[in-house]
Amino acid sequence: MDSMQSLTLESATEKSPTALAKWLPRLHVKAFTGGMIVIAFIVIGIFGPHLAPHDPNKQELTAMMKAPQGVGALHVLGTDNLGRDIFSRVIHGARVSLLIAFAVVFVSGFIGVSLGAISGYFGGKVDFLIQKLVEVVWAFPPLLLGITIMAFLGQGLFNLILALVAQRWIPYCRVVRGQTLSLRGRDFVTAAQCLGASKTQIILRHIIPNLIQTSLVIGTFAMASSIIAEASLSFLGVGVPPEIPTWGTMLADARIYISTAWWLPLFPGMCIFITVLGINLLGDGLRDILDPRLKRTGSGI
Repeated sequence: MDSMQSLTLESATEKSPTALAKWLPRLHVKAFTGGMIVIAFIVIGIFGPHLAPHDPNKQELTAMMKAPQGVGALHVLGTDNLGRDIFSRVIHGARVSLLIAFAVVFVSGFIGVSLGAISGYFGGKVDFLIQKLVEVVWAFPPLLLGITIMAFLGQGLFNLILALVAQRWIPYCRVVRGQTLSLRGRDFVTAAQCLGASKTQIILRHIIPNLIQTSLVIGTFAMASSIIAEASLSFLGVGVPPEIPTWGTMLADARIYISTAWWLPLFPGMCIFITVLGINLLGDGLRDILDPRLKRTGSGI
């Protein structure tokens, strides 16, 4: 009897796995690692003013070009050519970079998904006009278009977001249009049409909800490219105003001293590298998890 009971318990355990065993395969290594990196930088960005030990713009000419002094010292990562604390500037730079990245992804995603769904569902002349607009805007080199917009509008946070959004809505539009062309012939869309739903209701309630997963993956990669583009424009001097510390402006200020003060370009460059790597890992992991047609390339934790 005891052996029969133990066998019954073992078989029941195998048939009804615990919640932990059920969700462990879903914890994709790339998504988990990238998510932790992104969350860490988001926390740094939110609590930046409380974490930074100094004012990022405070100049101390008596403490210029000090090398990193280690944990517990007055200047952990050293100072720049004006005596400003690099650790504080890196923390505040995370706030600006992530703010711009999230704003660009939200605005470009809203524009791209809306135009893509309208283009794919209505078709005809509407589709033709929207796709011609896509081709015209896509013809400009992204960095050159951003420089042109910033040179015309001037430096500023809003203008920089506008310059980055100018082309980053196109990937959403192209992908969403293709999926909408497939979705508009499905049975649930036909059923909604037979029940008297308007075209606006069909797009908002039936088409767009089925595009969220794909748009989420596109948004993660767009966020990474937005951070690089912001750093590039700030490095060229056409990004945010100089009084706002960003990783790009820190690299621009450090290029003169790159051979004599290695710590000036190292830390902002490492922040850009780690943040973009984390976002790309998160996007790649989400793509593998959310798209059942793709074979997962990472092992479960």
